[in-house]
Amino acid sequence: MSTRIRLARAGSKNRPFFKIVVSDRRSPRDGKFIEKLGTYNPLLSKDDEKRVLFDEERVKYWLSKGATPSYKMAIFLSNSNLVEKPPVPVQTKKHLPKVKKKEGEGDNKGSAKPAEAPKADTKPEEKPQAEAPKADTKPEEKPQEEKKSEENSEKKE
Repeated sequence: MSTRIRLARAGSKNRPFFKIVVSDRRSPRDGKFIEKLGTYNPLLSKDDEKRVLFDEERVKYWLSKGATPSYKMAIFLSNSNLVEKPPVPVQTKKHLPKVKKKEGEGDNKGSAKPAEAPKADTKPEEKPQAEAPKADTKPEEKPQEEKKSEENSEKKE
């Protein structure tokens, strides 16, 4: 029977508390276990002595019998020099944005269009200040042409 030293959650919602247990590898996380070895309270500060408590003699016994610690338990046991510190897993790059391929690179065997040359970077043309809309004119002040056209439309009605 392969055994594992791992954490079993015992806390309520938003109040995590874990038991350090030895269990069969196939049993569920909070299910049947062989022996309780200690506790882990993640709500306490990292430098608090009561954050991780376990019986070192029983842990050494189970390690000698072939029990393997989970990743988190291996970190706790390495802090007390019972096992080697586990290697940090290599993170995937899936969360990073994809790199866009340049138009000139790659095979164009399946495409019907020929490869186009990449466009040169050009800045958009800026509008001269004369063409910029006048933001500081008051709505009451209208150009004379608009006043005349409004007067004509009023007379027609």
